[in-house]
Amino acid sequence: MLEIDIPGYGLVEVEHLVSDFTGTLSADGGLLSGARELLNRIARIVKVHVVTADTFGTARTALEGVECTLAVLTGEDVDVQKEWFVRDLGAEHVIAIGNGNNDRLMLKLARIGIAVSEKEGCAIAALTNADIHVNNIRDGLGLLLNPLRLKATLRS
Repeated sequence: MLEIDIPGYGLVEVEHLVSDFTGTLSADGGLLSGARELLNRIARIVKVHVVTADTFGTARTALEGVECTLAVLTGEDVDVQKEWFVRDLGAEHVIAIGNGNNDRLMLKLARIGIAVSEKEGCAIAALTNADIHVNNIRDGLGLLLNPLRLKATLRS
């Protein structure tokens, strides 16, 4: 568990990281450089979950060797499925990371939502529903490994 008290934001007790795959952890279907190592370090602190529509069909293979659970979602309501995934874990104990329009609901619901811009960019709806925006996944995952960065960004 990751625990941090953020002035004006409150106590954050994180048990789960929920991340999108396509455009967040990957570009053109391939896992981004440095993501595997960072995810495995984070998995020693909190449970790591990857939820994705898997646009390129590569998530399972790309995440081999990453200590995480993978949920490949189907259908037209992937945004709602991601929201319910976070809700079922207990949203108050989740940090969510995503970049797409279908990530907006989970970013808003999670205790902390992190919007990330990688090669695919970041949907405005994801950005406006997040608590934090980062330029790349390494910076986003780094927030969990260096929680004082979260404190510095979110404090009042």
